[in-house]
Amino acid sequence: MHIPESLQDLADSEAVQFLKRLKTITRIFAGVFSLIVFSSLLTDGYQNKTESSQLHCVLNSNNTACSFAVGAGLLAFLSCLAFLALDAHESCIANTRFKTAFQLLDFILAILWAGIWFVGFCFLANQWQHSQPRQFLLGSSSAKAAITFTFFSVLVWVFQAYLALQDLQNDALVPYKRSLDERSVVLTSLSPPSAASPVSTPPTGPHGLSYANSALPPYLTTPKAPRLAMMPDN
Repeated sequence: MHIPESLQDLADSEAVQFLKRLKTITRIFAGVFSLIVFSSLLTDGYQNKTESSQLHCVLNSNNTACSFAVGAGLLAFLSCLAFLALDAHESCIANTRFKTAFQLLDFILAILWAGIWFVGFCFLANQWQHSQPRQFLLGSSSAKAAITFTFFSVLVWVFQAYLALQDLQNDALVPYKRSLDERSVVLTSLSPPSAASPVSTPPTGPHGLSYANSALPPYLTTPKAPRLAMMPDN
C-alpha cells in the first residue's frame, strides 16, 4: 500500500480523485438519504397508541406506508453501495460492450428509483396529512424526516440519471468520431492537389508532342522526314 508523503500526493491519489467525481458525490448523497429514510421509520416509525400497547405506523396507522419507505430505502442504499463498488473498478473494464451495458443499466435504475421515490413522497405525504394529531406520543419527527429526505431523493436520482445519460452519449460518440477521422484520412489521400501546390507537367517536344505517352525517352526520339511521292511520267 502506497503511503502519501505529502498533502499534494494525497490530493493526487486515486482514492481522492474518485471521491471528487460528481457521480461519486451524487451516489453518496443518494445512499445517505436512503439510509435516513429507512432508519428513521425503522427505529421510531412504529409506535403504540395511548389506549393500547400494539405498535402502529405513525403515518395514519398505515403499516404499508412504513413498510414501503423502509423497504425502498434499504434497497436504494444497497444499490448505491453496489454501483459505488462498480464505479471504483470502472477503469479495469476493458470490454466496451460491458461498459455500455453497465452505463445503460445505471441510467435505467436511476430513472426507476426517481419514479419510486416520487410515488413514495406523494404516498407518505398523503398519509401524514390524514394522520390524527397527537395520536402518538413519539415518532412525528421521524415521519417528517422520512418525508423530507424522500423528496430530496427524487432530485438526487434525477440528477444521477442525467449524469448516466451524459456518459452514454459520450461513449456513443467515440466510434462515430473514429469513423469520421478515418473517412477524413481517406478523403484527404484521394483528394486532387490544390492550386497552390506545384503540378508537374510532362515535357513536350519541339512540335508540341508530349513525351509522357511515348515509349522511348525524349533524347532517343527523332522527328520523321516527310515522304515524297513519285509521280509517273505521261
